[in-house]
Amino acid sequence: MSYKEKYNEWLHHPLLDESLKEELAGMNEKEIENAFYTDIAFGTAGMRGVMGAGTNRINIHTIRKATLGFANYLNANNKHSIAIAYDNRNNSRDYAYDCAKLLASKGIKTYLFDSLRPTPELSFTVRYYKCDGGIMITASHNPKEYNGYKLYDDTGCQLIPELANAVTAEVNKIHDPLSIEIGDYDKSLITIAGEEVDRAYYDNVLSIALRKDLKKDDVKIIFSPEHGASSIPVQETLKEAGFNVSVVESQAYPDGNFSNTKSPNPEEPGAYEGVIELARKVGGDLLLVCDPDGDRMGVGVKYGDDYLILNGNQTGAVLMEYILSTRKELGLEVKDPVMFNTIVTSDIGEEVAKLYGVECEKTLTGFKYIGNKVHQYEQNGLKNYAFGYEESYGSLIAPFVRDKDATQACMMLAEAACYYHSKGKNLRDVLDDIFAKVGAYYDSQMSISLPGADGAAKLQEIMKRIRENPFSIEGYKTEKIEDYKLRKTTYADGRTEELNGFDLTDALKYYLEDGSFIAIRPSGTEPKCKVYLSTKDDTYEKAIAKCDKFKEILKDIVR
Repeated sequence: MSYKEKYNEWLHHPLLDESLKEELAGMNEKEIENAFYTDIAFGTAGMRGVMGAGTNRINIHTIRKATLGFANYLNANNKHSIAIAYDNRNNSRDYAYDCAKLLASKGIKTYLFDSLRPTPELSFTVRYYKCDGGIMITASHNPKEYNGYKLYDDTGCQLIPELANAVTAEVNKIHDPLSIEIGDYDKSLITIAGEEVDRAYYDNVLSIALRKDLKKDDVKIIFSPEHGASSIPVQETLKEAGFNVSVVESQAYPDGNFSNTKSPNPEEPGAYEGVIELARKVGGDLLLVCDPDGDRMGVGVKYGDDYLILNGNQTGAVLMEYILSTRKELGLEVKDPVMFNTIVTSDIGEEVAKLYGVECEKTLTGFKYIGNKVHQYEQNGLKNYAFGYEESYGSLIAPFVRDKDATQACMMLAEAACYYHSKGKNLRDVLDDIFAKVGAYYDSQMSISLPGADGAAKLQEIMKRIRENPFSIEGYKTEKIEDYKLRKTTYADGRTEELNGFDLTDALKYYLEDGSFIAIRPSGTEPKCKVYLSTKDDTYEKAIAKCDKFKEILKDIVR
């Protein structure tokens, strides 16, 4: 069926939501094509997209289609209970309640929160109630126009491809999402979750403390939830642990329009304006910023007379240095330790892990792969979890959650800041100490936005061209290229070997002889081609200069 046929089917369907019908009537041809040229699908972090009318949009009908497919999968596999949570985004609560009612109409029990909760607490709730899976309504750190739908398995981990494909097969059997109606259902199948699971989650977060007697009053922490779901959990746990916390009040209440922040994404400078402004007024030492669904954490530190923002790779390295050094000092080391990060995460974390005898395993992008690894080792007992993180500002301290957990990260980062403060250091000083041990790393990203049907075709063309015509950077020898779509590693001398241990995905990674790398992949959640750069040199300044040089060259290659 063509995009125009789909459009007409929706426009004239008797069960189409009236507000969506009005939106359809006002669309021009290009808007119609972008809204209907494909069906919105699961990517590396579930189903995510712009809210609005169309098969390629998040709306009540595409949410119902996904939920009915999930329900059919659950019933076919004798699974009967689901936890559901949602964040502050517009329509999130309505979507979540609709999911619960639809699942109940299919005989599936749900544990549903009556107000917003962070994504990691949803993961915890699946495990707490021993559910068969979970649904989180969120678009994570995306702009306000977005919403999304994350699915979790019975371990509290986002669905890995094998399970996601099984659910997708059921979803694809549904050809008329507009006709999905919620029939009669047993209201007793919907249980409102609340204080009991909150308290259990908070207690687990508090339990990760390594230095319980640490003096905490001297470090002033400034926190912003960016209008999102981390507001109460982070404030409650930090204050209960005894930390000195001030919140950016204008960003502390739920708001799907993100009215008082330039960006809800800790990867962008605009996310820090509120915390920096308050920190300057009250003399803040440590800045903590969480994204709307509370799985990612951004960090800033007072540095001289101003504030310095650490990136996700740097924060991960500092957290690992603190955790591993403290465990060694206090005799808390685990046997056969392993830490996890991804193929686009800087190698600085792996180098820190080596200092403490901790093995590093890399996964594809997406914390579901790390969560799945945690489960595998929990089952076979061959290795024990030490730490896990991604460059995209997400980490997991203790695996009672199986997703990124900003509440845990805030707790541990606050403890680290207080400890190093007692030694006359801030977190940037700790990073400099790491550079002195393993070399200086600088990490950055480039991205090309490619929205709509034309953009999707352009994205495929870019990856095909680079794959067929490998590039090189003059003066920097390429040691090897890993192709995760062809599952092949090509070395500088022309040798090739099979690339094992990863699911198939469209990504390329260039390893340079000097310890730097360049990785290129389409985003799984946005219409973008993303380029990851990690440069290594004798000094931080040299690493930055090298990265800037690489960016200029790559502008002509990735276009």
